[in-house]
Amino acid sequence: MSSLVESSIIGALPTGASRHNSPAHPHFLKKLVCSHLPGGDSCIVVVCERSDAFASACAIARAFPTFSRKTSKAKIRSKTVTVEFVLVGNNYDSPITSEDVECMTAVADSIRLTARLVDMPCQDMHTSAFVQEITKVGDELGIVAVVIKGEELNQKGFGGLYGVGKAAVNPPALVVLSHTPMSATRTIAWVGKGIVYDTGGLSIKAKTSMCGMKRDCGGAAGILGAFRAAVKLGFSENLHAVFCMAENAVGPEATRPDDILTLYSGKTVEVNNTDAEGRLVLGDGVAYAKKDLQADIILDMATLTGAQGIATGRFHAALLTNKEEWEPACVVAGKASGDLVFPMPYCPELHFSEFSSALADMKNSVQNRDNAQVSCAGLFIGSHIGFDFPGSWLHVDMASPVHMGERATGYGVALLVTLFGKASSSKLLQSISPNLPAKDSGFSL
Repeated sequence: MSSLVESSIIGALPTGASRHNSPAHPHFLKKLVCSHLPGGDSCIVVVCERSDAFASACAIARAFPTFSRKTSKAKIRSKTVTVEFVLVGNNYDSPITSEDVECMTAVADSIRLTARLVDMPCQDMHTSAFVQEITKVGDELGIVAVVIKGEELNQKGFGGLYGVGKAAVNPPALVVLSHTPMSATRTIAWVGKGIVYDTGGLSIKAKTSMCGMKRDCGGAAGILGAFRAAVKLGFSENLHAVFCMAENAVGPEATRPDDILTLYSGKTVEVNNTDAEGRLVLGDGVAYAKKDLQADIILDMATLTGAQGIATGRFHAALLTNKEEWEPACVVAGKASGDLVFPMPYCPELHFSEFSSALADMKNSVQNRDNAQVSCAGLFIGSHIGFDFPGSWLHVDMASPVHMGERATGYGVALLVTLFGKASSSKLLQSISPNLPAKDSGFSL
């Protein structure tokens, strides 16, 4: 006769947070869960204020990644982890509702989906496999994906995306999922960088800097998860997810330094660094969002620069936007969701000259790497919708927050559903979403 031995572990989070951190301390909470959770079924009880419940739920979801190739994992049965909340503070009398649970579950599942895609090696998660993952989410939501791939990209003028991905065995692709409710008054496009592996191309990376480049699809993965969650939670505006999928490979067909590409915007780009490929595929993606989707708000998200980690660190993504009002809104959404973000200088008149070319409209890599690299890289993307674009453009560089150690974090899902939470039917997201500026600013929801 066996006896069940139960044990309890109590952990305390810091009582205060600095103004640029989340009050929920999600990174500490994730570490706490990962360090102390037993191997079998368990229950996590979170004691917090109501405003911190969503970020706490997202943090716990990040503690349970799904991808593993460890052979020992096959012998371990699946386990059930139950999460309960005990609310304190001024709103403790407003309980977690079944609708709140539905919201947290949809977002948590999407965070784990995103993390799985980023964790998987390119041998499994190549462009064709990623397209299948996108279409699978589309099928789940009742949406038919639009797929433009291979030579069709070249024929239709997607010179950046085609130029980056044409050397790989699996072809590059532009994939679009569109949610278009009848009540919509705005059109929003989320554009994701989906480089499933980045060797650097002919400007090849050093062997020590190439490991981990399977994560270069983190922007596209985050947008896929966020789109899935947003649609499930009743997004009320037109929402398009645009995925720019390619493998930056070395081969006889690879784009060379000195080649000149014509992007979907019609602008020409002299390639001086094939390892600056993400901006090329996103240049095509945002131009498509403007020209074909007629988007009022265009947000691109990407693991774009190593400089991002130097500028804003391991936990905060970098934000570049043409509308000042988005800066505080994104900071608030980051603190409420746990996906932290911080703004960068937006000065095209000071920085875009770094891309000047004697032969084309621009080069794809800067002359001076000491001059606001994160801002410059984002400006290259923004130039393909034009600096006179009347709508709103946001660029989120999340190269460092995409992972923590050897594991993906699912970054971006919680940020986007919170930032655009006012367009969700979820009262939980509406309550923590920032108030966006009035309609005359050009982008209210």
